[in-house]
Amino acid sequence: MLDYILRRLALMVLTLFGVSVAIFLLLRIVPGNIADILFDSAGMIDPAEKQQITKDLGLDLPLVEQYARWIGGLAHGDLGYSYVSEKPVLDEILPRIPITARLAGLALLFAVCTGVPFGVISAVRQNSWLDYILRVFSLLFLSMPSFWLGLLVLMAFVNWFGILPIYDKAPPTWGAFALMLGVPAATVGLRSSALIMRLTRSSMLEVLRQDYVRTARSKGLSEGAVTFVHALRNAVLPVITTIGIETAFLFGGLIVTETVFNIPGVARFLVEAIRWRDYPMVQNLVMFIAVIVVMVNLIVDIAYMFVDPRIRLRA
Repeated sequence: MLDYILRRLALMVLTLFGVSVAIFLLLRIVPGNIADILFDSAGMIDPAEKQQITKDLGLDLPLVEQYARWIGGLAHGDLGYSYVSEKPVLDEILPRIPITARLAGLALLFAVCTGVPFGVISAVRQNSWLDYILRVFSLLFLSMPSFWLGLLVLMAFVNWFGILPIYDKAPPTWGAFALMLGVPAATVGLRSSALIMRLTRSSMLEVLRQDYVRTARSKGLSEGAVTFVHALRNAVLPVITTIGIETAFLFGGLIVTETVFNIPGVARFLVEAIRWRDYPMVQNLVMFIAVIVVMVNLIVDIAYMFVDPRIRLRA
């Protein structure tokens, strides 16, 4: 088991290295020099200021030295300075991470707690009226854009309750917390819930037809034991993979939801940094999201061992 984890850790480090190189190069091969972009967008006319921007960004150095300088700064917690707020990038990013983490965590919790049980019920009650209803609703939520659903939710709250569930400041009570983050989390989590439900259903249907499930029933085990102990445990691997993918998506794909509900999170801040052409901020935010994605995949790989002993034996 230790060898399996060490191999996955080594693969994670190698992946992060490749991602960092890709991020570094892609931001430098886009048309136009970043110093020219910043210079022109700010309306500057002093060539000395342009030269200072080039020096601050390290654009006068060779690419290898620029990359080493950036990675060295990341290792020491020095992410540079924002050209918009003139504050350290780390000071701008850190306050927004817990907000996005809470939103993504609540959305994922909602998706798992609704998607997995409904998927199991739909598989066990295959071709029943309940199965048809769950399948219709899952297709509905999969095809419904999150931003459109978010706008509908906002209009419904205003019309029915006379309140607007948007993020204003640190919520003082649990009720305000549930309103400011719970509502957008449920809104964005509906799509993930529908995807998890459909995958759980298809995976359960495949497992329920296996010989060992029929053998468990013939031994007199209860339907609950057959469903949750024998069937669900063997059907859950693709579901875990999907949950991992959705977790990574939620950290980087909450741009529209954070914008609609006025949530000052990482994803919304990334769009603002791109619009402001804040070069150091964009580079480090994209790297942060990449680290989250790679770490989530590592956790999923390790979770496989505890769910399926066959993976542990092959490792």
